[in-house]
Amino acid sequence: MMLLPADSYVVINKSIITEIDKKILIDLYQPIIGHNAISFYYTLLNDLEKNSITEETYNHHHLLSIMQLSLTDIKVAREKLEAVGLLKTYVKKDHINNYIYVLYSPLSANEFLNHPILSVVLYNNVGKTEFMRIIENYKTPRINFKDYEDITAKFDDVFTTVPASSFIENKDLVKRNTNGFTFNNTIDIELLISNLNGIVKENAINKDLIDLICNLSYIYNLDTVTIGDLIKANVKENGTIDKEALRKSCRNYYQFENNSNLPTLIYRKQPDYLKTPSGDTSKKAMMIYTFENANPYQFLKSKYKDGKVVERDLRLLESLLVDLKLTPGVVNVLIDYVLKINNQKLNKNYIETIASQWKRLGIETVEEAMKACKKEHKNLLKLKSDPKLIEKVKEAKVPEWFDKNIEKQEVTEEEQNKLKELLKNYS
Repeated sequence: MMLLPADSYVVINKSIITEIDKKILIDLYQPIIGHNAISFYYTLLNDLEKNSITEETYNHHHLLSIMQLSLTDIKVAREKLEAVGLLKTYVKKDHINNYIYVLYSPLSANEFLNHPILSVVLYNNVGKTEFMRIIENYKTPRINFKDYEDITAKFDDVFTTVPASSFIENKDLVKRNTNGFTFNNTIDIELLISNLNGIVKENAINKDLIDLICNLSYIYNLDTVTIGDLIKANVKENGTIDKEALRKSCRNYYQFENNSNLPTLIYRKQPDYLKTPSGDTSKKAMMIYTFENANPYQFLKSKYKDGKVVERDLRLLESLLVDLKLTPGVVNVLIDYVLKINNQKLNKNYIETIASQWKRLGIETVEEAMKACKKEHKNLLKLKSDPKLIEKVKEAKVPEWFDKNIEKQEVTEEEQNKLKELLKNYS
């Protein structure tokens, strides 16, 4: 949904934000979500502190003035805060949309640095030296109590009870409150549990373990079978799972498959300002909408009959998005084009050649990428030095969006329903 300067918002604090929380936001969260997101958090907190007794309504023009960012940048910053559990957003739609921004505390340093996703990404983003410095900053000192006696008084050593007035429970008092974060699970939990039956104790597979498995499978791009094999390799003699050993196994597996690199996180959606205005109901518009609203991993996954993307292709996607910084929509067009003309094979060298050219040309939108593909195909057909290649190019199938007639074709209801169903997996 597009954000407008006139849209109003109110800030609510669901937690107690301490000074140590503010330090954690800079040290631990900022290297992952960036300074714009942290600035947005502090700006909302500042709005709250200026008017801590009553809720004051602001509009988003206030944020534009204070933060000196575009509305698109502000929306991206907001979504990053939401993704890591620092913010919840509610909206009431009207001619002027009304937002409620609910602030939450960050995780404690102990929770963050032991988190299977956040700790890995932080390490990868800041490097080993900086990561170890951060660890040292949050370590508690170890004191030898061997020769000391604990003489701490108990509560009833100091106080006694006497009859008093009735107690009134206060449920609305502010307390420290973290939100955590969620993501779409790609693991078939039922199949996983079935495969572990008889190997792992039934009571060992609890919510904490399932959460850990989901986190590890997400950050290390592991499918159900692979994570299952890694779990089996880390079962103790008593039928429980060594969680720390499982973490290390998943990390080692990923590094072995990715030239010793560790994963990072990328903002995976096509920015709103690079999307095509809505209103067009043609078949071409539907295809553009798909490219703009699909994340590249799920888009590529939909091209596989078994839904399993091979590691080589995943690394290629990561290179296009992280190293070349192509937008997600542009990557989707490129993938769709190359698969179609190359008999469903992704030629790494060819893709990287086109992608590098597009980067130099500043191609950012889906329509620009589509035009570039058509131009690329015409250039291939003009080659005179290799007749076999010319014949191969002529015989190759091209994407449906090469046909100009699709601009005149209306989307059928069946195609609309199919698109909605497809995009459920892309959100």
